Parts: sequence; C-alpha cells; structure tokens
Amino acid sequence: MSNTDKTELFRSLHTPARPLALANAWDVATARVVEAAGAPAVATTSAGVAWSLGAPDGDRVSRDLVLGVLARIAAAVSVPVTADIEGGYGRNPAEVAETVARVIEAGVVGVNIEDGTRPPRALAERIEAAREAARTAGAGLFVNARVDTYLLGLGDPATRLRDTLARARTYVGAGADGVFVPGVTDPRVIEELAAGLTVPLNVMAGPGAPPVAALGALGVARVSLGPGVAQAAHAVVRRAALGLYGAGDYDGVRQSLEYPDLNGLFTSSG
Repeated sequence: MSNTDKTELFRSLHTPARPLALANAWDVATARVVEAAGAPAVATTSAGVAWSLGAPDGDRVSRDLVLGVLARIAAAVSVPVTADIEGGYGRNPAEVAETVARVIEAGVVGVNIEDGTRPPRALAERIEAAREAARTAGAGLFVNARVDTYLLGLGDPATRLRDTLARARTYVGAGADGVFVPGVTDPRVIEELAAGLTVPLNVMAGPGAPPVAALGALGVARVSLGPGVAQAAHAVVRRAALGLYGAGDYDGVRQSLEYPDLNGLFTSSG
C-alpha cells in the first residue's frame, strides 16, 4: 500500500462512530502483538521507545535511535503507523522539519507533536514545518497536535478549557489534522472539547476511564493508551523479579503469551 493510501486509510479511521483505539507499542514485538490483536493502526509511545533505548521520556533520546525503531516497526506491520515524536526532536522548526522528513522516509504516516510548556506559537511553527516537510516529500501525513494544558496543569483551572480550545485552534490553523488532549477525564469537559473542535479529538484513557464507545458518544474520535501498556509490561518484569529474588517463586510469569504464538509473529520477518 502506498504512502497516500495508508495516510488516507489512517485518516478515515478517526470517527466518533467507532473511535480509533490505539494500544501504543514501542518496538517490533509489541507492534506485531498489537497488530495481531486486530488493531487497524499502530501507534508508538515516546516514553516506551525512550525507555527501551535507555533514555528518559521528554525529548532526551537520540533522534537517530528513535528513527531506527520507527523504520523497523513500519516495515514489520501492514497497517498504518503513527509515531509520537514528542516536541519534534529538534531545537527549532527547521530541525523538526528534518525529523518529519525522516519519519516519512521510515514509512510512518502520522505524527504526534506536543506543546508542553512551549508558547502556543512555538508549536504552531513546528506544525507548519512538519506540513512543509510532507509537501516537499510529496507524501501524506496526519499531524496530531498534543495540547498539554490538562496533563501538566498549565494556567488557571477556571479558564483551562477555553485556553485549551484556543491553543487547539491555533494548531489547526497551522495545519494540524487532529488534536490530542491527554489528562482529561471529566466527560463534560471531553464533550465540550469535541464540540469546540473542527478536527478529530484524541484523548488518553486507562483504567477508570469510560469505555471506547462511551468516549465516542461524547465526540471522541481517537483513544490512546499512551505509555500505559509499556508501564504495565514493565510492572510484570518487576513483579517477576521481586518474586524470584524474594520468595523464590515464579508467579510473576504465570500469565504470559505462549511461546509458539509469540514466536509465530516473526516467522515471516527477515
């Protein structure tokens, strides 16, 4: 499938009628497992990728190392891949454009790019650079702009919803195809966010959050687990290690994928 076809397929998956649900992966193995479970697309978690490469999350990992992971994931699955590229792995819009060009070259059709504590205009310039990089490459690209007002507790809580929508509209004006607002759990706020946007709304969910269909009824078009799957996987490692080195038991690995099933996901890989 061509870049254009994969991009359009990925774009079409964003609908509140059946929200795009993403169990974020961080390497080829997790991407293959997610795809085999029936995922229509694979998304990466920047935190999970960074941890697997021995770095903390938060624009602290080598761009080259991340790009290597993305290329391997995109080559290993048949569904569209979207990548969390944090703030763009660049000090300025020109470097972000270079990142995006290389992400597209790696076979990825979507990116998440976040504002964090940057001024809204700074992310808008990075989104514009990403759009220009895609145009130069003659490729499709779904740009998902992450607004961190709720996740990081930025600004006055009384005006946070209004401020979030203002940021989101700035990013859409710069070329964002979707808006990601992690950290929101209040159904009323989610519904108002969806109603105030002209592009698909993405939220991050986990235990205690409404089911995917219920989020869709609120207007959400995309639901991500973010770093949650990676955190849960690493919790299994810790439980197994604590049990082995403590009581000397093996309960930590009681629930696991069968070896033939997991190994069978790689029989066609080179």
